[in-house]
Amino acid sequence: MKTIDEKYMLIALNEAKKALSFDEVPVGAIIVKDDKIIAKGHNLREKTKNPLDHAEIIVIKKASKKLGDWRLENCTIYVTIEPCSMCAGAILQSRISKIVYGAKDEKGGALGSSFNLFEQKNLNHKPVIISGVLEEECAEVLTSFFRKKRQLKK
Repeated sequence: MKTIDEKYMLIALNEAKKALSFDEVPVGAIIVKDDKIIAKGHNLREKTKNPLDHAEIIVIKKASKKLGDWRLENCTIYVTIEPCSMCAGAILQSRISKIVYGAKDEKGGALGSSFNLFEQKNLNHKPVIISGVLEEECAEVLTSFFRKKRQLKK
């Protein structure tokens, strides 16, 4: 039996797989409030040619629009990889209550792998952070994407 976090992470993982059709780094995210998905998205940087179009930024924008508020209190974001510093900052600014992520990002993760934004003193918001949900599945999608990219370069 899957936990609620695994259930929602599978949906974020499906979003990550959608990014593959655009030759995007396969990262997916969803935002849930009151056990309802209010936003889904995936990386779109290659498609839009916009460096800000990470999955987390996209779902934060969608959720804010849907709720009519920039404060996403009592919301949970599920993302297939540990958020980078830009996305962790956006999560902080949007007041999301809980972050659940799958794979660690040793090179750019801002929730503990590279550094932890939320360990900074004087922050006015500290979300609950849960890591490693479906970690292997989330990591495999990314690993296989980059493996194929390296093979194409040979």
